[in-house]
Amino acid sequence: MKKLVVLTGAGMSAESGFETFRDAGGLWERYPVEAVATPEGWERDPALVTDFYNGLRRQLIAARPNEGHRILAELEERFRVTVITQNVDDLHERAGSSHVIHLHGELMKVCSSRTPDAPCYIRRLSEEHPDVAHGQLAGDGSLLRPWIVWFGEAVPRLAEAADEIAQADLFVIIGTSLNVYPAAGLVRHVPDGSPVWLIDPQEVRVPASRPVETIREVASRGLQILLQRLSEI
Repeated sequence: MKKLVVLTGAGMSAESGFETFRDAGGLWERYPVEAVATPEGWERDPALVTDFYNGLRRQLIAARPNEGHRILAELEERFRVTVITQNVDDLHERAGSSHVIHLHGELMKVCSSRTPDAPCYIRRLSEEHPDVAHGQLAGDGSLLRPWIVWFGEAVPRLAEAADEIAQADLFVIIGTSLNVYPAAGLVRHVPDGSPVWLIDPQEVRVPASRPVETIREVASRGLQILLQRLSEI
């Protein structure tokens, strides 16, 4: 069974009604990045940051996996699939994907402000109780913060993702501008000779000098087309 590795970005979830950050009208146009997605913003106003992510969680709970998410999950019947996502939502898992690497954290999880990646203080919030109260503490006595990799912080699962891509027989990029590093540089780990597909309705420049087959469609439609291509392999 061949290994299929997929790198997904915000365009993967756009059809699910989950608001994207970078597109026109996206979150970054209404909430300054430095205020809600940096360690400095958290230090300045943890209540503002807490409220921002509480609102995002409520939006995520209302969202549903789209056809693209479901197709990726179904591909596990034919391939060894690893999904590497820049998204903080859990829509891949809710669609049935069993091996998902979240590069930038998970919105439904919270952690310690002092040691964000300490497993003993990371916990998942429920859909019934998705909000964090102002001043709520983690197990080590520090403020409870979102388990999100903010700008300026290290990406703890980057090496794991690179190892997965280095073993890929097939590689697919879906719904990402490839403008965010270090995630965008992962493309360079795809083995020579492994086919690469890009699914995105916008023009995207792939930061690697290799052949890339582009499907200029939204995620769900693009994956339906990809299914036809994969049946020929």
